[in-house]
Amino acid sequence: MAKKALITGITGQDGSYLADYLLDLGYEVHGMVRRTSTETSGRIDHLEGRIHFVQADLLDQASLTKALEAAEPDEIYNLAAQSFVPTSWSQPTLTGQFTAIGVTRVLEAMRQVCPEARFYQASSSEMFGKVREVPQTELTPFHPRSPYAVAKAYGHHITVNYRESYNLFAASGILFNHESPRRGREFVTRKITDGVARIKLGLSDELRLGNLDSQRDWGFAGDYVRAMHMMLQQDAPDDFVIATGETHSIKDFLDIAFGHVDLEWQKYVKQDPRYMRPAEVDQLIGDFSKAKQVLGWEPSVSFRELVTMMVDHDLELLG
Repeated sequence: MAKKALITGITGQDGSYLADYLLDLGYEVHGMVRRTSTETSGRIDHLEGRIHFVQADLLDQASLTKALEAAEPDEIYNLAAQSFVPTSWSQPTLTGQFTAIGVTRVLEAMRQVCPEARFYQASSSEMFGKVREVPQTELTPFHPRSPYAVAKAYGHHITVNYRESYNLFAASGILFNHESPRRGREFVTRKITDGVARIKLGLSDELRLGNLDSQRDWGFAGDYVRAMHMMLQQDAPDDFVIATGETHSIKDFLDIAFGHVDLEWQKYVKQDPRYMRPAEVDQLIGDFSKAKQVLGWEPSVSFRELVTMMVDHDLELLG
């Protein structure tokens, strides 16, 4: 019998890569989608006919219970969230409903319907926020600096709580920034590679960005979904930092992206105060040694390979 997986947030970057990965492993994949007035399935169009869709919403407990009853999953990957940090400032309570309370609803549905299933929660390096130590490990205290990060910290702790209180197999991946050609254009990395392609093709003559000195630990989403799956194959549930252990600034990203098409970013990039965060996070850099030791996981795509892959994709898309 093929294993069954239910993915919430299947239409997002991570959900689409995870669906690809699990289908290749022979899984029966169920994707949770909510009814929206706009079509958002672009990232999974290539999987049409291979995924079973169930309609449900993280804001609606009864729909989640029905979704789990319909899918009968062996593994549940909770990737759905309001995941864009700037939006969490303009919609803080909605972010809390989806990104924090939503996790509780999924866990509660699992506890009632399929307590033997294995659960993965998408935690985030943003939880570290105003960092207490560099690099960050599974034991580094959280100091979240946005409503999104606060909601993710709640989702993380409630997952640990359900694991310890109800003996559920519930694991959290504390994932540092991970990008890909499937990243939404509102995220700075994709905004840059899309902008580079537009400028190179003569469709635009400038790119407006916020803090250019902001530093992140950036990896490839395709590598990171592999880690999610590995966590649910262990004998016992646990939490793992997934990262590259390298940090780069927005300027580093610009150097590679513009350099890849023989342009100098200084001529095109303008700093715009509209894109500054009310509270910036410090140097996020992850120590993934536990994941390497326990899961046997490590990243396979370098920072330079990631940036050029994204630029090439956007050039092809717009060309």
